[in-house]
Amino acid sequence: MMMTIEPLRWGSALLLSGAWLAMCANYLRAARLKSKASGAPADWLVVYASQTGSAEYLAKRSADLLATGGLAARAACISSLDDASLRGATRILFIASTYGEGDAPDTAARFAERLMADGADLAHLHYAVLALGDRSYANFCGFGRALDAWLAKAGATPLFERIDVDRGDAVALEHWQHHLARLAGTDDAPDWEAPAYGNWRIAERELLNPGSAGSPLYRLALAPVDTVLPEWEAGDLAQVSAPADPEHPREYSIASLPSDGRLELLVRLQRHEDGSPGAASGWLCEGASSDDAIRLRIREHQRFRLGDNARRPMLLIGNGSGLAGLRGLLRARVQLGVRENWLLFGERNAAHDFLLRGELEGWQSAGWLEKLDLAFSRDQDRRLYVQDMLRAQAVLVRQWVDHGAAIYVCGSLQGMAGGVHEALQEILGGGVVERLTAEGRYRRDVY
Repeated sequence: MMMTIEPLRWGSALLLSGAWLAMCANYLRAARLKSKASGAPADWLVVYASQTGSAEYLAKRSADLLATGGLAARAACISSLDDASLRGATRILFIASTYGEGDAPDTAARFAERLMADGADLAHLHYAVLALGDRSYANFCGFGRALDAWLAKAGATPLFERIDVDRGDAVALEHWQHHLARLAGTDDAPDWEAPAYGNWRIAERELLNPGSAGSPLYRLALAPVDTVLPEWEAGDLAQVSAPADPEHPREYSIASLPSDGRLELLVRLQRHEDGSPGAASGWLCEGASSDDAIRLRIREHQRFRLGDNARRPMLLIGNGSGLAGLRGLLRARVQLGVRENWLLFGERNAAHDFLLRGELEGWQSAGWLEKLDLAFSRDQDRRLYVQDMLRAQAVLVRQWVDHGAAIYVCGSLQGMAGGVHEALQEILGGGVVERLTAEGRYRRDVY
């Protein structure tokens, strides 16, 4: 049975009640700390299904808020949730991102395919769902909605109605925080404010694909205006707040390292059907001058950092502007002295779309790229893509994976990422791909 903590109105007994409540809160906090130290299971699970780290960040903040009220709570990735933990839990808060057109994030694929396919009996479970999404996609918050429907069908009891968040909408997140504060019986909520934007300027802007049949793609070098260069790791993201749409920041993979002395992005100029430029890409690629302030902040992307894969052999696979994230990883591995790098990259035509050619060929000549395979789709009668190159070298792909290699994919979701995923399943087997995902050896930053 759920208990809701409401304000007590006992007239002359108010002071005594307040003292008693304070004593209870102190006891609960002490019990929580003791439970955490002893490794005992938490009363509350905050389960996140995250692709780029937003859901994980919110899950950890949610667990902190519950702990402020003295509740034993911990955040956990949905990939760690199995049938036994579902049967044993009584209170779970789910924070679920949606990936692509309504799909589950990579970390939730196994959960969605196996556990949500079964006729589970979750009548013992109380739950809530925070669904993260983007209304510009047809299946807004698709995975979060599917998760909520599955939990209800399995007999679980909602603590409150599902909350849908459109691109980090602050009002929706405040609504979620309010519900959690009521559950915890506290007004002492941690600060969930995102880091403030800093002012940056464009120090350099270079068109990388002049004459291309595709949209223009620029390399941008940015420098902070008022502060020293902040720290970040390869794989992290830059959020840009454009003047035309400041409430909805755009995210870009960072293509450089702090040791380079500047933050570099690869930005594709997007245009709407009426020919007008995208709010952020138009501002970065055409609108902003070197004197304009670019409002930017850095966001950690834990699931695309090197982490435990820093010294493993690595397959880096991508297309188009996805080379930005792969370039950051490669620069980090060169700094570490790791040479077992295999880059498979795709674009349209070698004559116009061989992005960062000098740098890539230089790394290959110096031995930092053990293999460099390029798929220029329009340079032959039959279209050639990176997934075709993977299939053509299936034996070598298996050898690299058997040797402990990690696989990082960065670029477009439609076509490339889906095609690469299918090719890897064919080459390695679905079970191996699932294991690599669970081990953190298969990571994707796709959009």
